[in-house]
Amino acid sequence: MMSDVEYLRSQLSEHPDFPKKGIVFLDIFPILRNPVAFETLITHLVHHLTSHTIPNSTSKKIDVVVGLDARGFLLGPIIALRLGAAFVPVRKKGKLPGQCVSASYEKEYGVDVFEMQAEGIQPGQTVVVVDDLIATGGSAKAAGELVAIQGGKTLEYLFIIELAFLKGSEKLDAPVYSIIQSDD
Repeated sequence: MMSDVEYLRSQLSEHPDFPKKGIVFLDIFPILRNPVAFETLITHLVHHLTSHTIPNSTSKKIDVVVGLDARGFLLGPIIALRLGAAFVPVRKKGKLPGQCVSASYEKEYGVDVFEMQAEGIQPGQTVVVVDDLIATGGSAKAAGELVAIQGGKTLEYLFIIELAFLKGSEKLDAPVYSIIQSDD
């Protein structure tokens, strides 16, 4: 029998030379087109959180799931509902109404800014940050800074895919959990 990890890996499609030459893009959208695979993905992540992250935390709960623009929006709300937690989006600058807090991060060509609504996280709340992929870790680090600015505590960063050779997890202020690790 195939494990969850092997099954989910088998559902990814590879796109060579996207978005530019030399990069092999791992596409998660085939998982979302397959309801069994999508349920497997969500159940796998929720099981990890309820069997590992929550029992190992001092608070024994997760208050907020933070999802990163844009693919974190596809996973975060479902995980939050299953945990009975709030969902808070992190978006690129200028996309959220009201008072926001911001953090910048390096991209391949310059700097980008992430924002979160100022009332999104209350001091002392426990948070997990979710996105589809971690590469260099810049956007996840910025999201972690937004959580910290508001007095939240990031328990863990969750990803479907980790490009381990880029060592992005070393930049973060909490452990990383990724289902699939890629070394090329």
